[in-house]
Amino acid sequence: MNKKFLILAALAAAPLWASAQNVATVNGKPVPKSRVDALMQQASRSGQPVTPDLEARVREEVVLREIFAQEAEKRGIAATPDYRSQMELLRQTLLIRELFADWQRKNPPTDAEVKAEYEKIKAQVQGTEYRARHILVEKEDEAKALATQLKGGANFEELAKKNSKDPGSAQRGGDLDFARPESYVPEFGQAMAKLKKGETSEPVRSQFGWHIIRLEDTREAQFPPLEEVRDRIVQQMTQNKLQAYQQGLRDKAKTDFKFTP
Repeated sequence: MNKKFLILAALAAAPLWASAQNVATVNGKPVPKSRVDALMQQASRSGQPVTPDLEARVREEVVLREIFAQEAEKRGIAATPDYRSQMELLRQTLLIRELFADWQRKNPPTDAEVKAEYEKIKAQVQGTEYRARHILVEKEDEAKALATQLKGGANFEELAKKNSKDPGSAQRGGDLDFARPESYVPEFGQAMAKLKKGETSEPVRSQFGWHIIRLEDTREAQFPPLEEVRDRIVQQMTQNKLQAYQQGLRDKAKTDFKFTP
């Protein structure tokens, strides 16, 4: 085949290839498919299911945007001070977003860092967990009366269901499940930790009212294996590393502005 003919054939095919990269033409101006792709990626990142119906609506959206944008250009809106100031803010927003996304991609927590953080958190929750029940009432006299009934052989769970003002545990007979003393207000946690299994406290006052506490059981603190909590640890570490990076940029910047402590 003649070389000249090949060149002419390629040139003839070029407009067809170019049009395939466009969604439409508006007043002679092509609307690139890359805009559709960008909006579809945004929808996917936000958790929307990517469907043919969504893509069809996005295609309509980008064409409408082009129609409206052309009218705005025609009216000179792009030359107004307000538009320019908003565009500068948008430019900065996009740059900053991409800066942080790029930094996170290049600086993910390593396996060693994740494991070290896991061991650190695990060490912090070691100790004894207590399974207790309690009855919460508003007045000391009520608590004393209930304590007397318990000493006389009344059923703790039934009294809790009938009298406790704690909506989270009353229907479970006052059951609070296993927790460390530090999980509660100090007065409650300290009184609970002094009890032996099966013992019931005298009325204990806290900011919530008066408690009667019964200790059901104790155990060594439980902590899930690394693989169960890896994603949460990675997420938190990623955020912490990004904040440290941001702080480093702030500290290195030369500015006379005084940030709020």
